[in-house]
Amino acid sequence: MSLFSKLFGGGAAPEPETTSYEGFTITPNPAREGSRFRIGATIEKEGKTHHLIRADMLESLDEANEASIRKAKQMIDEQGMRLFG
Repeated sequence: MSLFSKLFGGGAAPEPETTSYEGFTITPNPAREGSRFRIGATIEKEGKTHHLIRADMLESLDEANEASIRKAKQMIDEQGMRLFG
């Protein structure tokens, strides 16, 4: 990667880090909207998938990733497998 790419953010974005929680797999997937990020994640278990999208907007990608994982864990605690049906 060239010096300019490193300085100005060129190249591919790093893959989001998945988290395991209560047998579910959570992948944060915040959506960029302008200069902010909307909370979002993919929750998976036993071949089933739920896409979490929230109205909350955060300033940084790191904050949005952390908040996305927190919200996904909250949904798992509240709904469990009912997320998928």
